[in-house]
Amino acid sequence: MKRTYLILAIIGFILPNIFVLLESIESGNYLLYARPLETMQLMFVNRVSSAFMMDLFFVLVLFLIWSYRESQSLGIKKWWQVWLITFAFGIACGLPLFLYVREDKKNGAPEYSKAPAY
Repeated sequence: MKRTYLILAIIGFILPNIFVLLESIESGNYLLYARPLETMQLMFVNRVSSAFMMDLFFVLVLFLIWSYRESQSLGIKKWWQVWLITFAFGIACGLPLFLYVREDKKNGAPEYSKAPAY
């Protein structure tokens, strides 16, 4: 499963960020962080996008709570780095990356011994 989580983290980084890159080039709102108020307005532009965003925010909060508690119980010391990646590049990358790190820890490997450098 470890390899699968790593592949999913890479795919979860690439796929959403294709659209982020296109939007950054087209609008100048680089990584959607240059103009945060505009980004928030566009995320809630209609009921459909609002429904998806509320669902995503709910999943994000659940992930933050679960990953913190899981990190504490397994002794994962660098959990906050996964959070930074999640906030920078999205949960599609952060969740499988955390599962990858968690799998390493559960199998007794030293923390991040085989994890990609980030």
